[in-house]
Amino acid sequence: MVSWSTDELRPHERFEHWREVRGRHLAGVTMDVDRDKRGIFKGRFSSAAVGGAMLSEIQATAYDVSRSPADINRVSSDSLRISYLVSGPGWCDTPAGRSYLAEGSISTSYSDLPFAMAQRPGNMHVRLLRIPLARLDALGRAARDYHIEPLAQEDRYTRLIRASFLSLAEDAARLDAAEADRAVTDLAQLVLLARGSVRRNLPESREAVRSGHLTAARRIIARNLHRQDLGVESLAKMLAVSIRQVHAMFEPTGMSCHRTITAMRLDEARRLLVLTPERPVTDIAFACGFDSMATFYRAFRKAEEATPGDFRQALLRDVA
Repeated sequence: MVSWSTDELRPHERFEHWREVRGRHLAGVTMDVDRDKRGIFKGRFSSAAVGGAMLSEIQATAYDVSRSPADINRVSSDSLRISYLVSGPGWCDTPAGRSYLAEGSISTSYSDLPFAMAQRPGNMHVRLLRIPLARLDALGRAARDYHIEPLAQEDRYTRLIRASFLSLAEDAARLDAAEADRAVTDLAQLVLLARGSVRRNLPESREAVRSGHLTAARRIIARNLHRQDLGVESLAKMLAVSIRQVHAMFEPTGMSCHRTITAMRLDEARRLLVLTPERPVTDIAFACGFDSMATFYRAFRKAEEATPGDFRQALLRDVA
């Protein structure tokens, strides 16, 4: 894990340091910002290896950035690049044309093609994943033609890529090596599908789609635990798939969709029992989506061999 910021530098040194260390030598890009804004520039950067790829996060005062042939010759990475723009929209020019990168957009590209990007005034926040093409074998060759291009927001593959990318970014530290490698491989396959470089009927494509749907389903469950109507039918509607597909995507996990929802509700209930000791158990049960106290107590006893109240008291005693 590499992490650094401009906080310890004097204001007039921050942008120059960022431009030379982060831009020229690490990323191989050319950066610029108006002179009158250099004194207020701030930047923070972190990067970590995950599944044979490099996951980075950049938060900074907005600046213009470009990658010229000279930059590419100086720092080449031969990678598939996936970018999630949290904030800081702007225009991007490539030899293939101009595109607008909106907040919340996912864009994909080959790392060693030129571009010029102009950011709007304010701050920028972006998450990047660089996947070396060497780990994609022959399939990765098609990515060498990918100029920066935002994926269509409502495309089925874009939704899966977004869910898979955000889950990887948030869970990277908790994944073991095999899980991280699988997540990166499936994400790369989804990008190749989205850009029309591989066929949908390939075994790798079908597995990537199934994995992407499962990841998206889990994120939907986590955001909707409070809904008592959360189940196979509602998930199918939100994922725009059939009920049969929802059942099928959970089969390899060894847990049905219903059991997965219950397990995630119990995890959230455990968390709230400890973090909000003053909150009534009844409130927590219904906040986690259980339709009755009887259902909640029955599920909790089965999982913990204790009532929610006893579980809370035992943990609080341990903490004390």
